[in-house]
Amino acid sequence: MPIYMYQAAYTAESWAAQLKSPQNRVEAVGRALCEAAGGKLLGAWYCFGDYDLVIVADVPDNASMSAIALAVASGGAIKSAKTTVLMQGSEIVSALQKASAVAKGYKPAR
Repeated sequence: MPIYMYQAAYTAESWAAQLKSPQNRVEAVGRALCEAAGGKLLGAWYCFGDYDLVIVADVPDNASMSAIALAVASGGAIKSAKTTVLMQGSEIVSALQKASAVAKGYKPAR
C-alpha cells in the first residue's frame, strides 16, 4: 500500500478547546481514521512550524487518503493541511528508469 504523510495546522478555536481539556488526540484519532479507511497508522507526532501535527499512514490508495483528509477537514478543527505521497528508494529507481525512456521523446520548447 502507498505511504502518505499528512500535515495539519489547528485553528485557534481548536487549540483553545484543547487547552480546556488537554489530551493527546493525534495518535488515537489518526489510528481510528486510518483503520476506517482500510489502512494503518505508522506514526503520529505534534511538531513546530507551519503545521501542528504529522501522521504517516499506510493506506490502500489516493481515494482512501483523500477520505481521511476530507474527514479531518470537515470537522472544522484544522485551518490548513497538506498530504504528501512518500516513496521507497526502489520506487524512485523505477521512476528514474521510466523517466529516462520518457525523456527520449521529450523536446523542451525553445
